[in-house]
Amino acid sequence: MLADTLGRPLRNLRLSVTDRCNLRCEYCMPEAEYEWLPREDVLHFEEISTLVDVFVALGVDRLRLTGGEPLLRRDMPALVRMLAGRPGLNDLALTTNGVLLADQIDALAAAGLRRITVSLDTLHADRFKALTRFDELARVHEGMAAATRVFGRFKIDAVVIKGVNDDELVDLIEYGKSAGAEVRFIEYMDVGGATKWSPARVVTRQEMLARLSARYGAIAPIVEESSAPADRYALPDGTTFGIISSTTEPFCKSCDRSRLTADGMWYLCLYAPQGIDLRAPLRAGAGAEDLAALISAGWTRRDDRGAEERLELGERRAFVPVKALKKDPHLEMHTRGG
Repeated sequence: MLADTLGRPLRNLRLSVTDRCNLRCEYCMPEAEYEWLPREDVLHFEEISTLVDVFVALGVDRLRLTGGEPLLRRDMPALVRMLAGRPGLNDLALTTNGVLLADQIDALAAAGLRRITVSLDTLHADRFKALTRFDELARVHEGMAAATRVFGRFKIDAVVIKGVNDDELVDLIEYGKSAGAEVRFIEYMDVGGATKWSPARVVTRQEMLARLSARYGAIAPIVEESSAPADRYALPDGTTFGIISSTTEPFCKSCDRSRLTADGMWYLCLYAPQGIDLRAPLRAGAGAEDLAALISAGWTRRDDRGAEERLELGERRAFVPVKALKKDPHLEMHTRGG
């Protein structure tokens, strides 16, 4: 298996199918206006399929479709159908904000999608509107009900921000129980243009566990062999949940994820300032061997540990200036697929 300089395998690929989104979450798309990727640069489904073939041949066996909001991309079930039958691809998942999910989930499942993750940071309509700038919570609930009906189990991702939604940890756990979903709490991360971020707004894993323990009693860590970003725990009644603590306790040493943007830029780390252009050689006629050589060379040189480096900076972390974001939309969180 292809490994980087720290011995981390090329295994997980997060594939963004669009940089557009129908929400404007403050930690992901905080600015009023954006420079979108040129539509002519966005990869066609056939081009995506070609690149996925190369990645799978090099060892990728887990693929997650992201955005922006991936369900804004027209005819997503067709792309899922193209990818789902790949020999060697053991997992095909999708992360969505849930707004459009109810209308598409049956077709997605029929096409071969295996897992769904829905982002939901609050159960309060007023908070949802303040966080996302759209009044769409009811449609998200409809999408989650559809996910329960079709998949039985799914995941809920919730970014926890101090003073915003950190009083909803128990409520989200209970909502997950009723929906048949495992909740994953995510520490507020300092990426892209999320200029409202500050260390004071981060609720740490230890703080989350303390609050949940006060309500439920002893919480047991789940010991498992996995490169997944979430540390998982079990409540006394057997309910499981996860915490992704990439801000205060990074997992760079085991990170096997890379990200392909909708226009074919391949990023080896969420925090990487530059990516590797796969679209240009693909459209210039490069074959599978040439693309594989380009990807192999990039991964074997990889020494990224972006979250650890950010943690070492402490209070000295610097955000990407808005002017720079306007010049290169690839620096934004929503373009890289989170």
